[in-house]
Order: sequence, then C-alpha cells, then structure tokens
Amino acid sequence: MNPGNKDHYSQSGRHRTPVPSRDDAPGHRAHEPPSGSGVRRSIVCPYHAWNFDLTGRLRRARGTGGMPDFDTSAVRPDQIHLHSATMDWVERIAGIRRWARDGERAPHKPLLLLYALGRFQREGGAPLVFSAVEADLKRLLKEYGPPRDTSPGYPFHHLAGDGVWLVDTVHGPGSPGAGLGRLRASQATGRLHPDLIRALVDDSRLVSRLARFLLDNNFEPSLHPDICALVGLDLESAEAGAPTMRKARRRDPAFRNQVLMAYEYCCAFCGYDGWLDGVTVGLDAAHVRWWAFDGPDDLANGLCLCGIHHKLFDKGVLGLDTRRAITVSARYVGRSRASREMVLHLAGQPIREPQPGLRPLDDDHISWHFRQVFRSPARGT
Repeated sequence: MNPGNKDHYSQSGRHRTPVPSRDDAPGHRAHEPPSGSGVRRSIVCPYHAWNFDLTGRLRRARGTGGMPDFDTSAVRPDQIHLHSATMDWVERIAGIRRWARDGERAPHKPLLLLYALGRFQREGGAPLVFSAVEADLKRLLKEYGPPRDTSPGYPFHHLAGDGVWLVDTVHGPGSPGAGLGRLRASQATGRLHPDLIRALVDDSRLVSRLARFLLDNNFEPSLHPDICALVGLDLESAEAGAPTMRKARRRDPAFRNQVLMAYEYCCAFCGYDGWLDGVTVGLDAAHVRWWAFDGPDDLANGLCLCGIHHKLFDKGVLGLDTRRAITVSARYVGRSRASREMVLHLAGQPIREPQPGLRPLDDDHISWHFRQVFRSPARGT
C-alpha cells in the first residue's frame, strides 16, 4: 500500500501485518479487518484504535497519554509484507515531509536518499553504519545544503518517519534521536525500507527515476553531475531505456533564448560572449531563485551567465546585493591570477542589465538567492 495509490490492504489477527487483500483474512477481536481499495496514509486497529503508518510503525496509541515511559518506537510489527502492483515509489518519495520555515531550502533528506541510492547501486542494500558515513553526509550537507550548518544526524533520524528509511541500533529497532553522540554510541544503522529494496532489485531503472526526481525537485541542473559524482550515482547506465518521467510542472524551453537575448548574449558578470559557427557557446540561462523552489521561467528570474560564473552562482560563491552589485563569499579562497580576475575582482561590480524595455531582476528573487544559496558573509570591496 502506498499513499496516493489505490491498493488493497488487510490485517492479520494481531493487527500487525499489512498484506494484500484476501477473502479469508482473519478478523481481529471479532472486528472485520480493513479491506478494499482507496487512498490510505495509515491503518487503524478497529479494536484498540492504535494508528500504524504504512511501514507498520506505531504512530499513536489511544490510552497511553498518561504513560510517560511508553515508547511507540519500541512497538514494531514482527513482519511487514507490503505488496502492491501499482506501488509508485516516486510518489512515495514526493510525499516526504520537509522541515519548513519562511520558505528556507531543506534538502537534507533528499541528499541522504541520493547517498543511499548511490550506495545501493554500488554495494546493494546493506545497512549504512552512521559512524562510517557521518563524514560523507556532513560533506554533502556542507556543499549542497543551505548556508546554515546542519548536523548529518538530522536527516538520518528524521527520514525514518517517512516510510522509506529504517534506523536500528544495538538496542533494537528505532532511532535514538538526531544527536550525534546518541547515534554513535548506539551504533545506529540506517537502511532503505525492504519494500523499496525489493522494488529497486526488480526494476533496474527505478534508481534513475528516483534520483532524477530528487535532483530535479531540489537542485539546479548545473549541480546534478557534481552531486551524482559525490554520492557515487551512475545515472547514464541506470537510465538505459528508462521511460521519461511525467512531471506536473515543466520547464519552459523558451526561457534560455529569452534570457540570452535580453542580455545580448553576454555574461552579466564578466561580459564573456563566445560563439562557434554562429551558435553561442559557454553561455547559460541561470535561475536566480531556483526552479525547484518555485523560481519562474521568466526574465525577472533569469541571468545570462557563462559556465564558470553560473556554477559559482549556484554554489553560493557569487551572489547579488540589493543594488544589483556582485557579492563574493568571504569563504571562497583563490590564490591564482585566474581566481583573482575571474572571481575576487568581481566583488562590488554592477551586473550587466538587460536591454532597455525588458524586465530587470525581481528584488524578491535576489533576496531569496542571498538567503538560501549565497555563502555569507560577503567580502568587502
């Protein structure tokens, strides 16, 4: 059974094992088990009114409010066998809950999932020992997470509540929390849900479908190859013959041409304007507010940038202030002449504006990039 899909479900006599619907499914305490089809996010025992999520984890238990020592994470089904011919793991991934505050970017769980998919592709579904992968996750979050520091324990612990990831310790199933000390001391391990592992084994193209969804909905395209390299994902081999994934929202193919024309085929930061056989080369249409975070495909959100400055802009090395002057992160270090001329000397320089009569950048998009992407503080000029 999967949220958003029409699946059959039923309960065993101990309300512990969701299985495909059967006519001979036993009742529980003289109650009929749930059966049929529909959209479900949880299963409720008709006798005890205990609420289980779709991985069998106990979410709420009626009558335990006055029991401070009652640990819902310790109540786990002995076996979970969840099957569905229509299970769509892309929809399951799309339903992962995100930390949200004032629209701040929170790609922590997607980065952990990409890392787990890379490990699955290389090594299979073996559990990931937190202490062994902590450094890798910390690097991922530092390079591709939001500007603020985030502990790798955050996604490792919280992803377990989304039905795609399980955490176990030497003390048994269940996460000890997000604290690094607790995860290390309890020898915590994390693993993709067994049903997801089975689906990945059965469909060799599912890795690429899930990875593409996570990348497209959380990061700018210029960052995709670098993220895949860091997590060890080989999408080219995995995508051989893979069907095109239908998206609810599609990019506007005219966006690139509109932006390049508006800036007269010149990088708005350095003025680069290369052509080859009558075609522009090395110029991109960069989103100021990322498309994955509701950035529109229009001139108010587009900059013409050369390849190097596009990458640096998306990585937060470069940004814009309220005067539309270029900011350079104080965290950036470059000692060569090329670094000085191509990056450091840009600090405080005004950007090239679009042609007269065309819409300039929107202040809200500039502000979003400065808060969500730029690696503060900015260097002085």
